[in-house]
Amino acid sequence: MRRNFQKGGSGGINMTPMIDVVFQMIIFFVCTAQLEREQFSEWIKLPDSPNAPQMAQEKDPRTITIEVDEKGKIFIGRTPLSISNLRKVLSKTVADYGVHGPSIPIQIRGDGQARHASVKQVMDVCTESGLYKIAFIAVKDSVSD
Repeated sequence: MRRNFQKGGSGGINMTPMIDVVFQMIIFFVCTAQLEREQFSEWIKLPDSPNAPQMAQEKDPRTITIEVDEKGKIFIGRTPLSISNLRKVLSKTVADYGVHGPSIPIQIRGDGQARHASVKQVMDVCTESGLYKIAFIAVKDSVSD
């Protein structure tokens, strides 16, 4: 059995393409991890909920996270929205998903100092738009100083 080797080559596998792919994957994961962290506002201080059950579940990729700061301002992905704009966004989302629209999960990240009326207004807009899977985000364990 005769093997043809390139002149001057060792006959081994060229690892350069594989190394390139590995570096591309590392860059991709670093960038997406950074985007996931930047999705939420760091100035929103979540309320404590030490007696709530731990909810470690797989996140639905359709989940919409709505933030309400202490002044009652509403954000989706750090983009400020008025109540009427929030209503339009949610209604369009439900319409785009058709029959599966009402099953889109909503997460509300309300600041611990936000007025209940502001959070309730967001909940009302969600239900008016046909979205009923609403969850609240809070801190399970708080460290006291």
